[in-house]
Amino acid sequence: MIMVNLILILLVGGLLAMISERFGKNVPRIVALGIVLIDLVYLLSQLSGMSDLTQLQAPIPSDPGTWLMHFKAEWIPAFGISLELALDGISLLMVTLTLVLGAIAVSASWTDIKIRRGFFEANLLWTLAGVLGVFMALDLFLFFLFWEVMLIPMYFMIAIWGHENRGYAAMKFFIFTQVSGLLMLISILALVSVNQSATGQWSFSYFDLLGTPMSEKVAHWLMLGFFIAFVVKLPAFPFHTWLPDAHTQAPTAGSVILAGILLKTGAYGLIRFAVPLFPEAAMDFSYVAMALGAAGIIYGAILAFGQTDFKRLIAYSSVSHMGFVLLGVYAWNELALQGAVMQMVAHGFSTAALFMIAGALQERLHTRELREMGGLWQHMPRMGAVAMFFVLASLGLPGLGNFVAEFLVLLGLFQVDPWMTAVAALGLIAGAVYSLMLMQRSFHGEPNPKLTEMGLVDFGTREMITMVVMMLALIGLGIYPQPLLDMAQPVLQSLLEVTP
Repeated sequence: MIMVNLILILLVGGLLAMISERFGKNVPRIVALGIVLIDLVYLLSQLSGMSDLTQLQAPIPSDPGTWLMHFKAEWIPAFGISLELALDGISLLMVTLTLVLGAIAVSASWTDIKIRRGFFEANLLWTLAGVLGVFMALDLFLFFLFWEVMLIPMYFMIAIWGHENRGYAAMKFFIFTQVSGLLMLISILALVSVNQSATGQWSFSYFDLLGTPMSEKVAHWLMLGFFIAFVVKLPAFPFHTWLPDAHTQAPTAGSVILAGILLKTGAYGLIRFAVPLFPEAAMDFSYVAMALGAAGIIYGAILAFGQTDFKRLIAYSSVSHMGFVLLGVYAWNELALQGAVMQMVAHGFSTAALFMIAGALQERLHTRELREMGGLWQHMPRMGAVAMFFVLASLGLPGLGNFVAEFLVLLGLFQVDPWMTAVAALGLIAGAVYSLMLMQRSFHGEPNPKLTEMGLVDFGTREMITMVVMMLALIGLGIYPQPLLDMAQPVLQSLLEVTP
């Protein structure tokens, strides 16, 4: 029941946050922050009673009894649909990341949201609940349900509290993710039907569907349905076009959740479902997937270099950085997969922080245009120092988590295809160029007299505490990544054993 409680706390907390607005306009954000922290503390307290999490045994993918947690209750037995949730090392990392970044997102919305604060915080908590469901659901019907649930409150967050073109961005986000989700639903139903023909029983359970016998052609098409759904959310080139608009128009908290959490659901889906359910088809498709990843790294970096909008630049940088995840997954060896998991976590912190900085600048300057900035470090030294740290993290400075992630991906990829590794490595050079350009145009150079007359306000205590949490996380991942690698390694080892 631990996993069910984690989701219920957020769902009920959303209702409490919405109702609490009648007691004061500032109460919803306090309630939302309290709910997320309660959920995080509840998770950690339950884990503290378990054995050393860095010494986990490798779970057998088809045996739920070997997983860290497993819960199953009948729901629609006539069709083999159940409420089935499970946790292993990777999903535990993603659940923890979700709750930590959820608290950071609430902090990001502290002064940014002016209207209907209760409803905003409710949507934020409901989005987090949907994401937790995605990371824990192992009944594919339930997984699809949570996959759709997390989209609806995010749509409202963009459409109601977004910026000037929020309606267009929200609709584009919803259409892309909804259409790709329907492709996944068709693939799920077809997979269940194929499994029923082979076994005589209806089941949507991940554990029952692993190893379903099917023809090579059927496996290819079903795998493609899952693949498209997940790379749209990742996003990977050329399915990424919804991302810059959604990020640019979303409120700061929405951008934090999108970049830090929602993109990771796509990467998680590839590791958990797209490859293990269709191992031969996925390996046959691996070079196409890796080519898309390498293309996304270069393409995203080039477009990021051409942006003058602070948030849009960071959005395109996400396309580039998530290309490393796609490369790591389809290189499908232990080093590359470890790098992909590390990138999911490190990118969550570094990009969420950059979007918080972008939101803070827009709130103070009423613009996102880099051409109207300059010399901001002189007036906001704390923000400037923090921005420099996360820019260096994003470009892959050794000693920080992003470097470890990208280095592991390239090392694993080199064992598969040295030439593709060389192409992907060019993205690191381009990343350094656009990241330092972002810093130069915004915080260095000559100050804009119009902005200095506005009485610029530096980061306060709340914002600095939030940033320090993410800074410590990236430093820890960069200097001593072993605990994270130890949690992921048994799961990755077991997944590698089910593929050819």
